[in-house]
Amino acid sequence: MTERKIELALVKQVKAGGGIALKFISPGIAGVPDRLVLLPGGRVLFVELKAPGEKPRPLQRKRSAQLQSLGFTVLTIDNMKAVQEVFAHEI
Repeated sequence: MTERKIELALVKQVKAGGGIALKFISPGIAGVPDRLVLLPGGRVLFVELKAPGEKPRPLQRKRSAQLQSLGFTVLTIDNMKAVQEVFAHEI
């Protein structure tokens, strides 16, 4: 299983649930999560995608902590089961 396949599954799952999974690119700020997930009801998630078993790099962990300190939910997804559980997260 590759990171790309997991990412495509996430995009498909979010779309099927009525949401949007935008590719998140922030010029000038490295280490931001891969996807900005907008779910029905105004729920917002930031998602870092990894190949199975991979962990975020130190800068990615720092950016995730910054977003979490602002009250946002940041998920790291490295498997298909976690993709299926995206909608279970309470915001």
